[in-house]
Amino acid sequence: MSLMIALMAQAAANPPEPKAEACDRPVYMVVEGRTRDRARMLAYGKALAESEIYQRLGGYYITLPQPVAVFEGEVPPDYVNLTVRFPCLANARAFWNSRVYQETILPLRQNPPAGDYTVTVYAEMPLRPDMVGRVEAGRYLADFSGQNEPQVEGERR
Repeated sequence: MSLMIALMAQAAANPPEPKAEACDRPVYMVVEGRTRDRARMLAYGKALAESEIYQRLGGYYITLPQPVAVFEGEVPPDYVNLTVRFPCLANARAFWNSRVYQETILPLRQNPPAGDYTVTVYAEMPLRPDMVGRVEAGRYLADFSGQNEPQVEGERR
């Protein structure tokens, strides 16, 4: 009986670490809106590139910010739509809540606002069966764990 109590006490003192969720369901972070201060946005982009946070978290741009054609509607010249692919939602969150982004990079475009932007995240659609073998499924071949990226404290998205 005392052995069982000792084992239970040891288990309570040393709980198993939670298993990390697989980072294998790509998502797309879409930044869209109107740029008001192009010079500050260029400085923001430079700081983002120099931080190498996208590289650490497996993020990369899949679109250029300006359209190559407009088939319907009017697009103001200062409107941008930029899409970044991450290997999973956890890594998109690790980017957004990272100390380097929240404390160093994001203020470059927010204080005061250099533009009016929305930032949303979308799941990647599964490949249609008729497309299998006709296009690459767009999967990540390397592991990008966001667990070691320093995060800000407080409210997280």
